Amino acid sequence: MNLVINRANFNQLLFIICVIVPFFNIYEFSFVTWVFAIFLTLRKNYSLEFVKYTSIFVILFLLAIVVGRFFEYKTYFIIRDITYLLKPITGLLLGYQLFSKHIKNPFQFIVYAGLSIACYHLFLVFYGIVVEGAKNVREIREHAGYFNDFEVYTLVILIFSKQLNLGFSTNKTRLFILILAVSSFFYLARTNFIQFIVLVAALKGFLVLNVKSLKVVLGIVIATLMAYSAIYYYNPRRNGKGMDEFLYKIKIIPTEAFSTRIDRFDWKDFNDNYRSYENIRTVQQLNYNDNLFFGEGMGSQVDLKQKLMLGDMFLRHISILHNGYMTVLLKTGLLGLSIYLLSIFFFFRKERSSNPILKNIHYIFVGTGVFLILSNWVFLGLYNQIDTKSLLIGFLFAYKNEILKTPES
Repeated sequence: MNLVINRANFNQLLFIICVIVPFFNIYEFSFVTWVFAIFLTLRKNYSLEFVKYTSIFVILFLLAIVVGRFFEYKTYFIIRDITYLLKPITGLLLGYQLFSKHIKNPFQFIVYAGLSIACYHLFLVFYGIVVEGAKNVREIREHAGYFNDFEVYTLVILIFSKQLNLGFSTNKTRLFILILAVSSFFYLARTNFIQFIVLVAALKGFLVLNVKSLKVVLGIVIATLMAYSAIYYYNPRRNGKGMDEFLYKIKIIPTEAFSTRIDRFDWKDFNDNYRSYENIRTVQQLNYNDNLFFGEGMGSQVDLKQKLMLGDMFLRHISILHNGYMTVLLKTGLLGLSIYLLSIFFFFRKERSSNPILKNIHYIFVGTGVFLILSNWVFLGLYNQIDTKSLLIGFLFAYKNEILKTPES
């Protein structure tokens, strides 16, 4: 008996694997898996739009290599940076190549991948709470993961199932929404909550500027400010019980990433505003070394001036920061940063189409552009080691290209 797997099913299985693997948080393993999958699915042709977008990251990669040639760094750090800066390129390529015209419903394809990672995440949440005894936000996140942008994309796609012609039954749609909503909630990630609001607004068409959308966006901003004010005056405690710890993280958002003065000898101030400290040290170092315009290239590191427990080890020098903009600034300077911004504004181009799927893909891209502004500031954007939204972006580029090739589009 011969087991035959058609192209669509093979791509679905490979896509699910590539979405789940980064969640193990072993970057070397996920990088090798993605590269292997790329070679398994290589194509002869790519759309011009996709090539233009991916070339932004290719240029940054090459610029970092050229600049790095003027410095002497250890081979280990150079190789590590090469894998880090290849992350968005590999993700975009893999996502594009895993699209196939044989896939009956591409949005269903995405949903099944998101559902797979959600089920795995809920298992980790259950294990963390029931078996390991996790009792607060910090402990749950330590056991089950800190964020997952892909799940939020999937949840929003399901919410707009009719608009996107998913073709699921009502009961199945509700079940999938429940699974993804509960899983997304248990990440207790501020950025994921913001991402959800942004993508919903995008698919409603509110991010395409007109009088109506401006009113809606203004309403969202006012509601957000009122909610933040309520949290601020509630004054949640740093290590409070239940949701207090999560609300405390919301309260310190304005200072956490934007502080310009931090006392590194004050544990509370330093810990609450550590991401800002990374940014300050990066700019100080580049300024002091007169490398602000071109950066310090592949293999460069930021000196934090003291050893800190980061992850599972003490480090004084770091190659990758939380802030995507600052990471690009370190490697390629202001020149590279200006190029990098194109990867965000690329999604804001005006597009007119009578095809409803193309219109919705454009809405998702606009929402992605808006979210990347924030995502890059707090969590590295597409350069994050466990990021998988680059797979979805590449996949949607390929889906869009397939539609444009048909005469009726």
